[in-house]
Amino acid sequence: MIRCVDYRMCVDTLAKVHENPGGVPRTVRQANVSRLLEALGRPERGLRGMLVVGTNGKGSTCAFAVSAVAATGARVGSMPSPHLQELRERIRIDGVPVTRAAYAAAFSEVWRAVEGHDLPVLPQGVHAATAAVHFRRAGVALAVAEASIGGSRAAAAELGLDVKVVTGIGLDHTRLLGTSLAEIAEAKVAAAQDGDHVVLGRLDPEASTAAERVLEERAGLSVWRVGHEIRYTARPAGHDGPRGPVALVDVSTPRAVHRDLPCPLPGAHQHHNLAVAIASMDALVGRGHIQEPDGDRLRARLAGTRWPGRLELVETRLGGWTGRLLLEGATNPQGVATVAPEILRHARGDGHGGPPVLLFASMDDKDVSGMLAPLPADWPLVLTRTDAPRAADPAALRARLAPDRPGPCVTAEDTRSALHRAAELAGPGGLVVVIGSLRLVGESRTALGLPPA
Repeated sequence: MIRCVDYRMCVDTLAKVHENPGGVPRTVRQANVSRLLEALGRPERGLRGMLVVGTNGKGSTCAFAVSAVAATGARVGSMPSPHLQELRERIRIDGVPVTRAAYAAAFSEVWRAVEGHDLPVLPQGVHAATAAVHFRRAGVALAVAEASIGGSRAAAAELGLDVKVVTGIGLDHTRLLGTSLAEIAEAKVAAAQDGDHVVLGRLDPEASTAAERVLEERAGLSVWRVGHEIRYTARPAGHDGPRGPVALVDVSTPRAVHRDLPCPLPGAHQHHNLAVAIASMDALVGRGHIQEPDGDRLRARLAGTRWPGRLELVETRLGGWTGRLLLEGATNPQGVATVAPEILRHARGDGHGGPPVLLFASMDDKDVSGMLAPLPADWPLVLTRTDAPRAADPAALRARLAPDRPGPCVTAEDTRSALHRAAELAGPGGLVVVIGSLRLVGESRTALGLPPA
């Protein structure tokens, strides 16, 4: 039995959990999350806050929500999923990742319970339990948790947070959630429990109908929906930030009207994510979990919101190459289509003679052609694989491309070699767009020497 672990042992142990060497069925490992929390003495007891589910936009919405809640003076723990570079990014206090030592201490407590009670769990169960243990140790009672996949079956749903947020619904993880928008909406919205406050982002009509069907089965809900109870408008701020145009967003909810909120993350889709986060903050205020924020302090905290790997532009030197990398973690066709206008804007403003180069990797169950379709087919493409479990082989990715794709395509065995190959194709001063996998974004940030953030 492990009595004390260091951070490296945490990483290695979780790799074994991913492998599931005992072949324990997924349903059993999911059910064991509640048993694990019980064995730990219910570290989530007393936690209040929000659980954010959805297909796209969860991470950015959580980042905005953490900024908004912190503006009230409350200490807020958060649980992003997945991490980009290090496991400790999954546990944050006021947006800052915990130290390796703090992560290892919480993980050690969790793993003793896993082994001592013979409770094989999914990796997401370990992540959720470790975060809850750390929050208990740190005396943090307010949490913003991001669900990994699904809704009611997500490990983070076991934390019992009573504000449920659905950012949006798209076709992704169909192997686990269903092959239609209705099925996926039902799986995600099922996280809502009797008495919860539910915040719904903008949904496709099929997904909206399915969501309403699930919510009708719950008792005592309050529900706010973008376009109905929640409304927002955005306008340019009149100046550009370091990563593109900065917008000001007005958000109204049944509780309050918030004006001139800065949206520092690029892309029109982030205006929606900001509005959903502000509505979720108002829901927490309405439930008495936090105080009403001061307007100036709220605007200041929102202006400082950062979320790495989402349209993150990096000017860098890589070997002998000097150029720019645009890091984007979109992992499904809907996500790529959403960020494509921003990618094209960067390409138009590149000032470089040649086209941008796409550096792409994905999991083995992704719609590769659908993900690449929103971007110009004549841009050079470098296909690679990450070290993630179930990462697709570059040759398999190539076989899934449209047969008439005109742009040049090459493969590379790993992220580091793929970056160098993409830089060669882009040429001095060129632009490389890294897309398709958050793990690819994280490995690229590490290769560039960027610290976890």
